[in-house]
Amino acid sequence: MLRLHFSEQDKLDGSPLYEAIVQKCRELSIAGATVFRGLEGYGESAQIHRHHLLSHDQPIVITIVDSQENINRLLPVVEEMMDTGLIAVSEVEVRRITKP
Repeated sequence: MLRLHFSEQDKLDGSPLYEAIVQKCRELSIAGATVFRGLEGYGESAQIHRHHLLSHDQPIVITIVDSQENINRLLPVVEEMMDTGLIAVSEVEVRRITKP
């Protein structure tokens, strides 16, 4: 599992970074990605990221689940897309549920 932590204000070529990353995951046939918007958080700069009346700068977390091989293939691409943030990689046991 790959978790990407950054700010809602982070952009790539004028688009929200989270949209660009999810699109890149689809292009690379990654099994799945989910974007979460946090209520409040901070990172390396210790600046608090939260929703304000005049600005939107909430923390964003993208969780990506796939094989270790595909995560390793995706990592350098995502690192190139991000200017700041945190990338966490962990091993997980995945169980897929599909009912008719």
